[in-house]
Amino acid sequence: MAELHSPRRAELRGVLRRKGIYILPNLFTTAALFSGFYAVVQAMNQRWEQSVIAIFVAMVLDGLDGRVARLTHTQSEFGEQYDSLSDMVSFGAAPALVMYEWALRPLGRLGWIAAFVYCAGAALRLARFNTNIGVVDKRFFQGLPSPAAAALVAGFIWMIVDFGVGPDELIRWLAFGVTLFAGLSMVTTAPFYSGKDINLKRSVPFASVLVMLFAIVLVSFDPPTVLFGVFVVYGLSGYAMWLVRRRRPRSPAGATRAP
Repeated sequence: MAELHSPRRAELRGVLRRKGIYILPNLFTTAALFSGFYAVVQAMNQRWEQSVIAIFVAMVLDGLDGRVARLTHTQSEFGEQYDSLSDMVSFGAAPALVMYEWALRPLGRLGWIAAFVYCAGAALRLARFNTNIGVVDKRFFQGLPSPAAAALVAGFIWMIVDFGVGPDELIRWLAFGVTLFAGLSMVTTAPFYSGKDINLKRSVPFASVLVMLFAIVLVSFDPPTVLFGVFVVYGLSGYAMWLVRRRRPRSPAGATRAP
């Protein structure tokens, strides 16, 4: 009798296990959350470079927690919810507050409205992602991902600070535009490539290794400018893909493909 019920007990243990709390992936999530909090603290102390670097560190950690969970088979519902809350702090509230403190405050009402639009866009983006995760094409994100939006905002600050230029009137309005663009792009339906179809366990051509090495060298040459440029290109890529799809002719409803 025990043998008949053993598969059922194993299934129940699997359900309970998936609903548990695992230390390893959640350590990465907690570290990402700390990085977002640290970015806000450093912005309050007007240490802009440390603040934006903390946001980029949160991006790296956020990319690792999910992969670690999948590699170690420690995915859980708790981890998914915790990751979303961490993302809201690190890629929603933190970039908006850092940008507001750095450049948007002198713009008065328009400044905090732009920061709020970004923050609200991140919240809506994460809520939509959580509810549509099982029905969308996994190769593409629907709207600009919140980590990329945060990198766009933080990268702009880092680049200007690295140039040794203060946020004058022109830069404040540029910051206003970047913040609104990033915030609104998160709630669009433009498709942004996710990279989730890349199999890290599969062998790749030697040329791919050379491209990765070149990318590392390029980023190390001038991290603020190169990273900002990369995320500007990525932020525009979704709209380019959207235009390509709009211009692509659709086949008639009754048409059939040739064998």
